[in-house]
Amino acid sequence: MEVNPNSQQSNGSSVAPNALGNVQRPGEYLRQIRIAQKRELNDAAKDLNMQVKTLTALEQDDYKALPEATFIKGYYRIYAKYLKVDATAIIQRFDEIYQNDTGLLPNHALNNSPIKIMGKLPGSNRDRNKKWLKRIIIALVVLVAVVAAVMAVQNLSSNKDDSQEIAPAKSDVEVLNLDNSTAVSGDQLELEFSRPTSVHIVDSTGKVLATGRQASTVKLNGETPFQIRLDDASAVTLTLNNENIALSPYTVDGKADFRLSR
Repeated sequence: MEVNPNSQQSNGSSVAPNALGNVQRPGEYLRQIRIAQKRELNDAAKDLNMQVKTLTALEQDDYKALPEATFIKGYYRIYAKYLKVDATAIIQRFDEIYQNDTGLLPNHALNNSPIKIMGKLPGSNRDRNKKWLKRIIIALVVLVAVVAAVMAVQNLSSNKDDSQEIAPAKSDVEVLNLDNSTAVSGDQLELEFSRPTSVHIVDSTGKVLATGRQASTVKLNGETPFQIRLDDASAVTLTLNNENIALSPYTVDGKADFRLSR
C-alpha cells in the first residue's frame, strides 16, 4: 500500500514526517521515509541498482550533482515506488524548487543538458556491413567482366593472326611466265620462304613473272636482269641458276628492292 506524502503516517518512528509541507524538500522527505522504514542507504542503493553517491545526492536534493531534470524525476518515481509512497506530490515539489536551485527549468530541452541524447545513427553496423558486401560483390562482378572481355579480345586477335598465318599456306602468288621454251632459254630464279611475305618480280623484257603474297617455293624463268621486290627479305632464300644470292646487301628496314643479273 502506497503512502500519500500529504497524509498522516503512523509507522512507529518519531522521525518520519506526515507530509511534504510547504518547505520540506522531496529528497529530504524520501530520506526520512527510508529512515522511518529502517532501511539502510547502502541496502536501498543495492535494491535499486543505483550508485550510493547518486542516491545520496537525491536525498540531499543536490541537483547539480545529478543529471538532467527528466532523469531526476525518474529517480524520484523509482525511489518513491520502492518506499511505497505516492510520487505525485514529490514531483510537484521538485518542479517548484528545481529552477531556484539550478537556474534551469525542470522541463528544459535535453539539448541544453550535459547529458546528450544521441540521434538515430545513419545505419547500424549490420547495415553498413551489408552495403560494403554489396559493393565488393559488384566490384568483383565488374572485374570478372573486364577480364572476360580482355580474354575474348586476345582470343579473337590470336585467331585472326593464326588465320592470317595459315591462309597464305595456299599460295596466292601469280606466276605469269611458265612457258617451257622460256625456261630452256632464260634464267631460272627460285625463291624459298620461311614465312609468308609479298613478292614482285619483273624480268628484263618487262614481263611480270610473279606478284602477290607467297609462303611456298616459287620457281620462275625469265631474262635477266630481274627487278625484285621483297617485303620481308629475311623470310626468303633466293637462288639464280642454282647459285645462292645474299639478300643482306639489298635489304633496308627488312625490305629488299633491287636488280639481279647473271
